[in-house]
Amino acid sequence: MSYNFMFFFNSVLLGVGLAMDAFSVSLANGLNEPKMRRKKMCLIAFVFAFFQAAMPLIGWVCVHTVVEQFKAFEKFIPWIALLLLSYIGISMIYGALKHKDEEETAQKVGFAALLLQGIATSIDALSVGFTISDYDFLHALVCALIIALVTFIICISGLLIGRKFGTKISSKASIFGGVILLLIGIEIFVTGVFI
Repeated sequence: MSYNFMFFFNSVLLGVGLAMDAFSVSLANGLNEPKMRRKKMCLIAFVFAFFQAAMPLIGWVCVHTVVEQFKAFEKFIPWIALLLLSYIGISMIYGALKHKDEEETAQKVGFAALLLQGIATSIDALSVGFTISDYDFLHALVCALIIALVTFIICISGLLIGRKFGTKISSKASIFGGVILLLIGIEIFVTGVFI
């Protein structure tokens, strides 16, 4: 296999497809924290990019080592994503409603919540390991790095858009962000189980 145009093009398309959930969660995070600093935005985008790159590589390793065990685990992926994103979304909504009389309703995204978001939005990318299973390890690694770069750029965009609109709707931003996370969890669940 060579590093030709189609390899890079397919890797970028995989990155765009995988990053859509991370984009939506980044949008919700930006809405939730409209005064987020650039350093934190880069950290959030990096965490999403890391998980979006790591999961296909883990999937690739599973395909080349423990295929049968991975197939048994694969049916639980939509359930895990639904539970994680529902937990985070409900926590955001509850926090916003609990503090609705306070001046500053937006709750900052903590590192633990960020890790949960990263795992929840990327866990379905484990299946991409099957898609790239015919790659050797170096090609799989390059593909994963391209996915990470694309995800990073898309997440930064989502955070910027969310931050801009979060300033305009600050009192309802946490509720809106929580609803977005719940909807993403339901979408991952429905497409993973029923489609």
